[in-house]
Amino acid sequence: MRIVIAGGHGQIALRLERLLSARGDEVAGIIRKPEQAAELRAAGADPVLLDLESASVEEVAEALRGADAAVFAAGAGPGSGTSRKETVDKGAAVLFADAAVRAGVRRFVVVSSMGADPHHTGTEVFDVYQRAKGEADAYVTAQDALDWTILRPGSLTDEPGTGLVRLAAHTGRGSVARDDVAAVLADLVESSSTAGLTLELIEGSVPVAVAVKAVAGN
Repeated sequence: MRIVIAGGHGQIALRLERLLSARGDEVAGIIRKPEQAAELRAAGADPVLLDLESASVEEVAEALRGADAAVFAAGAGPGSGTSRKETVDKGAAVLFADAAVRAGVRRFVVVSSMGADPHHTGTEVFDVYQRAKGEADAYVTAQDALDWTILRPGSLTDEPGTGLVRLAAHTGRGSVARDDVAAVLADLVESSSTAGLTLELIEGSVPVAVAVKAVAGN
């Protein structure tokens, strides 16, 4: 498979790139800083220099052409203000979805946030973030040309992954290792069996592959 990841230098994205390249997939990661390229290559991914806050739909579509799947894992980051929540967490996700449609890439997986809601109220940075993520998710799920899956992890940790998770439409609050988020994403992009599902993810007791198959069968 050829898989293109937006936000290719993110902590989850780098883990995902290592997993995908190790199993033989062709991986490309979209980055906006040239100095990030070496780390992507070390993870087994081809760096694609493109700023999703200023690129056109056609420019992004060109990066996506020929891909079997696309993963939106970009984010403005915890130190950013409200304006970049709008331009990255929402705007870039919308752009990436539009570009996937134009490029004919149907499989589309989004790394969202637990609690994301387009109707979330409040003016604090986290409120804007949750609302932006929710609005982005709503836009993606309205695209009939995409076989989308929305993944909403709980609180992220850098603890070593256990390979054991709880994956469901509603899991309740909890934490999850970034390693395990990447492992779930690697399974999700492989097929469209979870298309049309919005899933929450926290640590649990079920092996990743079994958890993904279980929700796909519901």
